Amino acid sequence: MTETLLVTGGCGFIGSNFIRYVLERDNAVQVVNLDKLTYAGNPASLQDLEGTSRYHFVRGDIGDATVLATLWARFRPRAVVNFAAESHVDRSISGPDDFIHTNILGTYRLLQSALEYYRELPPQEQAGFRFHHVSTDEVFGSLGTEGAFTETTPYDPSSPYSASKAASDHLVRAWHRTFGLPVLITNCSNNYGPYQFPEKLIPLMILNGLEEKPLPVYGKGENVRDWLYVEAQCAEIYTVIQQGRVGETYNIGGQNEIPNLAVVETICDLLDELHPRDDRRSHRDLITFVTDRPGHDFRYAIDATKIRRELGWQPRHSFSSGLRRTVRWYLEHRSWWEPLRSGAYQDYYRKQYRSLHAH
Repeated sequence: MTETLLVTGGCGFIGSNFIRYVLERDNAVQVVNLDKLTYAGNPASLQDLEGTSRYHFVRGDIGDATVLATLWARFRPRAVVNFAAESHVDRSISGPDDFIHTNILGTYRLLQSALEYYRELPPQEQAGFRFHHVSTDEVFGSLGTEGAFTETTPYDPSSPYSASKAASDHLVRAWHRTFGLPVLITNCSNNYGPYQFPEKLIPLMILNGLEEKPLPVYGKGENVRDWLYVEAQCAEIYTVIQQGRVGETYNIGGQNEIPNLAVVETICDLLDELHPRDDRRSHRDLITFVTDRPGHDFRYAIDATKIRRELGWQPRHSFSSGLRRTVRWYLEHRSWWEPLRSGAYQDYYRKQYRSLHAH
């Protein structure tokens, strides 16, 4: 019997990778993708799935109760996986309104609609239902040179983005503790891999390097992040949905703590090998140091002991192997990222998806 996952924000980076992961590995699942198609929601990331029997795209907002009610009634999903979020720190500093609207109000409305659906399910279906909320390690704030975030680390967000995600996490827990909605939360470290929007650090450096443009590095490039290849994130989210304990939070980390400058230099070295410049100069010559952004957290690190102990999780890729795969992917998929760099994708999705509504 086919079961249904409702994935919100499935045209984004992690969401699109998750949908591919599930459909490629579990023939007993169909996916309904609800996405508002904001600037980073790129339908081209899943274009090859359109028209297949196990994938359904609906353009809509997680805050639209009418759309959600229609989806519950039509597809009767066994689980909701909430990726829908505004997720860029710099954009949250220059314009926080969208972050408050989507990450806080949108999550609240999705929770409330899911609760109404859950309450109407027969007991057997209630027992299997899950609401999985995908969050970030940025809710914990900044670390010094030592230590790592655990599931019990107090929240201390620094930016409007991380504050809005922290608020959404608290709402999810409240809907479990107050109303009994069966929820799960994962807080992950920095993801990278195919289909990531070009404004993020790793794809930005790859594509700027290919075009021989400056590679801007904040401050001295000393800020440290824990990098996680996106396929590992997708695998563990799916495992948590199936095996995680209701009401629990699980941290997912890549065990790859690397300063930003070292990340950029590694990308440069890979480009020197895989796509050398015509003049044979190193791509490192393109690195440019720029003024640090406000509230830039110094270091993130995830302690993934709990998820390893309870669910047997281990990342499959080292940072070096994952980054090599990522650079190769962008070299081989110009047709995906070139429209994003030009802005042409905005016109594409307006024309292709204007008439799509829940039905």
